[in-house]
Amino acid sequence: MTAPDIDPGFRRAKRPRVGLAGPYGHPFHATVVTIPIGAWTGAVVFDIAALLGAAPHALATGALWLVIIGVIGALLAAVFGLMDFSQLPAGTKVRRTAVWHLAFNSTAIVLFVVSAIVRAGNPDDPSVGGFILALIGIVVVGVSGFLGGELAYRHGVRVADETDQERAYTR
Repeated sequence: MTAPDIDPGFRRAKRPRVGLAGPYGHPFHATVVTIPIGAWTGAVVFDIAALLGAAPHALATGALWLVIIGVIGALLAAVFGLMDFSQLPAGTKVRRTAVWHLAFNSTAIVLFVVSAIVRAGNPDDPSVGGFILALIGIVVVGVSGFLGGELAYRHGVRVADETDQERAYTR
């Protein structure tokens, strides 16, 4: 594809819609997603340890809190992600990929909210149901993360233009 053939949406997708989304080349969405991923992964680890009998009451309570922290972080990440999404041109492969990324993330949030509700019924004891929902949620997050990688690394969403990248390789 030669430069004149490039859709103007390609360049727009690299720029923040507003400064709140993060400066050019440094999207906040990519940073904030580490909160739910880390919290939810921690919750699964706490669940495994609690279900194996290691300090089950403390770890079950900790897992519940990690699930809640993850949901709050995911909602915050969604705000930044939607700002980036709004820059993508309609009818393109990048937009379709972003819709799937959004759908998987939304599904994960629902799974973890339900997991929190299940756990909250008896917060001091390990919850097999909450754990199973969290495991499914982590798999969904993994699929969504793959799609997020496609958006950034293959399609260049919110990644600096190649001319800006080339400057880092000059001697």
